[in-house]
Amino acid sequence: MSFFLEFVRDPMTVGAVAPSSPALARVATAAVPSTGSPIVVELGPGTGSFTKAIQRRLAGRGRHIAVEVNAGFARKLAALHPEVDVVHADAADLARVLAQRGLRQADVVVSGLPWAAFTENQQRDVLSSVVATLSPHGVFTTFAYVHARWAPPARRLLRSMRSRFDEVVISRTVWANLPPALVYYCRRPAEADGDGAMR
Repeated sequence: MSFFLEFVRDPMTVGAVAPSSPALARVATAAVPSTGSPIVVELGPGTGSFTKAIQRRLAGRGRHIAVEVNAGFARKLAALHPEVDVVHADAADLARVLAQRGLRQADVVVSGLPWAAFTENQQRDVLSSVVATLSPHGVFTTFAYVHARWAPPARRLLRSMRSRFDEVVISRTVWANLPPALVYYCRRPAEADGDGAMR
């Protein structure tokens, strides 16, 4: 109900009427290492469906930073997960968020952002921030709803990811989600030249 009310209040930043399922969360967070001390960034955690899955995989290791633009979600998430560094900020400001914590790069970036609700410029700015802060061997994951996969925003997102990453792998459909979804695994981010263009 909390998620639905936030959607009604601000559909352009929430982007869905219900949280992601545990099944989708498992697939979306599979890139989080089960060993070592990785720096994991979560974009658009909402009510914490992916947050719980990331915490299970980390099992007390590494560092988990969650960036949420919705103030209500950020407050609730921080109260539910005091072990997570919850930041009320825009995902496009990821480099600044990391710099404030003395960090330059993340090992994994997991996104729960509503890409279909974003303008072309918003998609570009967020993807650019991810590429600029992801380690050379890092992984970026995000998801899309199957029914909207061929809509212009989703096709634009996939083109943008393929232009910014050396490899984009698409998971099998996660049917145990409402609506069914699939996950993109993006590896080996491209470098930006002096003009900010990808090469």
